[in-house]
Amino acid sequence: IYGDVSRPNPMTVKWAEFAQSLTQKWVKGMLTGPVTILQWSFVRNDQSRSETCTQIALAIRDEVVDLEKAGIKIIQIDEPAIREGLPLRKEEWANYLDWAIKAFRISASGVKDDTQIHTHMCYSEFNDIIQNIADMDADVITIECSRSQMELLDVFADFKYPNEIGPGVYDIHSPRVPSRNEMVHLLEKAAAVVPADQLWVNPDCGLKTRHWDETKKALIEMVAAAKEMRVAVENIATV
Repeated sequence: IYGDVSRPNPMTVKWAEFAQSLTQKWVKGMLTGPVTILQWSFVRNDQSRSETCTQIALAIRDEVVDLEKAGIKIIQIDEPAIREGLPLRKEEWANYLDWAIKAFRISASGVKDDTQIHTHMCYSEFNDIIQNIADMDADVITIECSRSQMELLDVFADFKYPNEIGPGVYDIHSPRVPSRNEMVHLLEKAAAVVPADQLWVNPDCGLKTRHWDETKKALIEMVAAAKEMRVAVENIATV
């Protein structure tokens, strides 16, 4: 990043619109968040990182608005690098988190209330920044949880997260296809910490490292696990 950031043209809208045209179900738009783009770039040093991050956020906001106009009802703005951007000195955390969270909120600020904003975090310990994550105000946060056997959700036992949570139920870094029962077991663990009406079901992360055959099999098992868990929750509610 060597100059001011701008977005002269849409980046993902064409393909998102095409994907949505193939199904009546909602297709999720996918974007990398401003903080993560900043963290994973070589960044100009003639202005503050916070100013560059805000420029990125404004460019992403334009893309988010265009995705919404194209009929995309769910838009995910991934921020896996929020935690890795924390300064080494803890006394500098508050300032960093202030502009980082503001940048995320700017990127999502142009849509209507009925458009869902999701975000994604990779494996991280959230205990000491959980309030800041809540302040991002994403409708849903998805987290890599399968390899930790849902232990990363323990922080939500004490902190009542105001929105919804999608814990990953299978490891996308492995070619192994987990069974429906394995994923149901993980969902039961998640439901012991997070209220069932706040739970989403999803893979740990994106599927670009997986082949089509294993991806289809894993997603079929995941959907079956979600349906089984949904029935179990409904049965408990009617008892």
